[in-house]
Amino acid sequence: MPHAPDARPTACLALADGSLFYGRGFGAEGEVAAELCFNTAMTGYQEIMTDPSYAGQVVTFTFPHIGNVGVNPDDDETADPVAEGMVVKWDPTEPSNWRSTERLGEWLARRGRVAIGGVDTRRLTRAIRQQGAPHVALAHRADGKFDTAALVAKARSFAGLEGMDLAKQVTCAQSYRWDEMRWAWPDGFPRQTQARHKVVAIDYGAKRNILRCLASAGCEVTVMPATATAEDVLAQGPDGVFLSNGPGDPAATGEYAVPMIRGVLEKNLPLFGICLGHQMLGLALGARTIKMNHGHHGANHPVKDLTTGKVEITSMNHGFAVDSQTLPEGVVQSHVSLFDGSNCGIRMEDRPVFSVQHHPEASPGPQDSFYLFERFAASMDR
Repeated sequence: MPHAPDARPTACLALADGSLFYGRGFGAEGEVAAELCFNTAMTGYQEIMTDPSYAGQVVTFTFPHIGNVGVNPDDDETADPVAEGMVVKWDPTEPSNWRSTERLGEWLARRGRVAIGGVDTRRLTRAIRQQGAPHVALAHRADGKFDTAALVAKARSFAGLEGMDLAKQVTCAQSYRWDEMRWAWPDGFPRQTQARHKVVAIDYGAKRNILRCLASAGCEVTVMPATATAEDVLAQGPDGVFLSNGPGDPAATGEYAVPMIRGVLEKNLPLFGICLGHQMLGLALGARTIKMNHGHHGANHPVKDLTTGKVEITSMNHGFAVDSQTLPEGVVQSHVSLFDGSNCGIRMEDRPVFSVQHHPEASPGPQDSFYLFERFAASMDR
């Protein structure tokens, strides 16, 4: 959409170091303080904005064509956007896709999320890589009047994600059953009617497509809140337990998650974790987690499976990582990032317990890693 060159900016992004980025606001009017990250995915902006792992974060999209396919109800990963806001280079264009039911800006406004366009996202991404994920305040005002000093102060006062337990904010309020499988042409989402295994999925901020992948792998899924105890989980009589993705500092969530996981491990059940669930398993087995400089957020991350020697292109979204140097005896590193050598997977040597840092459900992203769901199902078969 063309704009006059002298049009007043209607949005402002303030970094805690005092840097200011002006642009054109869309979505809801208002202000938000958060951590700023960047995502390199070329598709899936709706899935990214509704991924509960982005709680407490504003997302800068490095790909410029954001909003061009609109939004639709099928691509929501949870009921509402969870990312605090979005930063894009170009204003969203008129959507051009047969699945679109709404414009991105209207969808964000209706869901109360702030966004800014017209920003030099390359410069912003370089700043994040060089200085680490900064704390920011993002404001959208139609009148273009900003108290920049107050915005910088708001960014500086943001507490940050270290030590923050966000899983309790995004988890389900009560247990429920899930039988919807992966989307398939032309019928959409089929139902799982011939499940072979009962699985309890712990919801630290689970994406719907992860639950669909479990169902497609032959699982009858019972989703339970993040605060479920080992007794709660085992009372369901599961054949296996799944630990979901989620936001925040794993060490904080681990205060209540680690005792539950250790209780399940005592029963020798197959166990599979993704993202925050991977970090939770690492902590339960005795390893430590660390905050990364700028994290991994994108759908093009090469990961090597050390068991097979194969390299997978994966989808990632995490700002913390398991420190592979702290893995105890009997636990081995199974996957490693070829970008920076950070840990991307662990497994126990003597039983079917494993987890990965990346997102094998590929929503958005490549589908190289779907075999992990089948591996989990095979471990329950055995």
